[in-house]
Amino acid sequence: MKNLIIYRHAKSSWEDPYLDDHLRPLAERGLRDAPRMAQRLKKGGISPDHFLSSDAERAKATAYITAENLHFPKNEIVLAPVLYHASANTILKTIQNIPNHKHTALVFGHNPGFNELIWKLGGQIDNLPTCGQFGFIFDADNWKEIGQKNAKVWFVDYPKKQS
Repeated sequence: MKNLIIYRHAKSSWEDPYLDDHLRPLAERGLRDAPRMAQRLKKGGISPDHFLSSDAERAKATAYITAENLHFPKNEIVLAPVLYHASANTILKTIQNIPNHKHTALVFGHNPGFNELIWKLGGQIDNLPTCGQFGFIFDADNWKEIGQKNAKVWFVDYPKKQS
């Protein structure tokens, strides 16, 4: 079994409209929501053994905050520039290259690619909001084998969701 959590970055700041998009930091709301969402993962007993993130500042910051809250070593977070505004196919190919000894992966990145990937894997969502998490369980022993045919929705969570 392989477990995947698609995790959209927390809310980013638009204080400086001229700042390069790749460099945009988290907004105050993002800095508030990211640790809360990480704690919800922890409370759910989710203990990832692999973190993969876009190298955009807002995605990295969300990954680092999540790692800190889940006691995952920040220096083991894999930063993948290819995930920055990637297509669903590119994201899936990147995930399929996760080492097979890893079983539960968090992947931090962006829409619209994440929405498209969720749909491609058979999940139903209108829009994955900022700091939203969409989990899949795959009946597979190898990351290269994951896809819609062996995907099962595990959970969906986001900051404004009532528990």
